[in-house]
Parts: sequence; structure tokens; C-alpha cells
Amino acid sequence: MSDDTRIPPATTKPLQAVLTRRTDAETCADPSSVMTLLGESDGAQGGFTAYRSSFAEGAAGAPAHFHTKATELFFVISGSLRVLVGEEVTVLNAGDFLAVPPYTPHAFAAAPGAQADVLFVFTPGMGRFDYLRLLGRVMRGEADSKEIAESADRFDNHYVDSPVWRAALDGSA
Repeated sequence: MSDDTRIPPATTKPLQAVLTRRTDAETCADPSSVMTLLGESDGAQGGFTAYRSSFAEGAAGAPAHFHTKATELFFVISGSLRVLVGEEVTVLNAGDFLAVPPYTPHAFAAAPGAQADVLFVFTPGMGRFDYLRLLGRVMRGEADSKEIAESADRFDNHYVDSPVWRAALDGSA
């Protein structure tokens, strides 16, 4: 009997590598950002969803929300991103990394006077590309915002009110 745990049992379907070339990546654009859909895999064995967002100066990002299943990872490639984590607002700069665990309210936007280029990864993944496409359609006026609320359970994206985040956005914090 072997102690080599790196080889999955014969009953386990092996994970598939995911490769997306820059020239093949789908993009979703709205008036203040461009999302580049990098890759996602089935959540049955963990999985992930990865995308890159480039936020224009003053871009709103995402309102306060939480996930019940996924940890959301942020890596700032360039620029600055203002984020809410729980009840604290901070700014992430180029090279900064943040991991937000399930059930933690969070929000993000380009920091005041800055643009931001950010890599986002969700694990486990759960087909979030459809959610990102929906967001783009709503921001462009091609879909009703009610569709976002109706998709909360499907995409594990639950919006909450955050007085701290509202105060940060209106400049009173």
C-alpha cells in the first residue's frame, strides 16, 4: 500500500487545467470598468472563478455584500482600491493582497483620485461569469436591476446595508 496521497483515487475525476490566453479572454464593460473573464472551474472539487477588473477613476465597484460559500481574494495589480471589510474601510495599493472569508460584509471601489487594476479570485467557484455578464448588462441599461436581487442565491452574492461604506463614499468618513 502506497502512502503517496498526491495521486487521486480512481473514483475521483481528475481536475482539468484551465488556460485562457489574453487574446481569447471575454470582456464585460460598463461605463466605469472593464472585467476580463480569466477562468473558472466547477466547484464540485473546490474550483475557482478568476477575473480582472480595471476601474476608471471614480468607479463605484461593488456595494456592500457577502458570500456564504466563497472566499473572495483581491490582488491589486496597479492603482488603489478602497475596500470595506466588516466595519473597516481601508485602501489597498499596488501589490496588496486581501482575502475576505464567507459571511464577511465587504465592498470596493476605485480609491478617490485613483484608477485600479485588480485580480479577483473566488474559491470555491460557482459559475460567476454569468453574474458578471448580468452586472454589465444592468450597468449599460440592458437589463433590470431586479435580476441582480433575484440571483442572490444562485451566485452567492447577498447585498447588505453598510452605513460605514455609505459614509466613506459620500466623504463623511
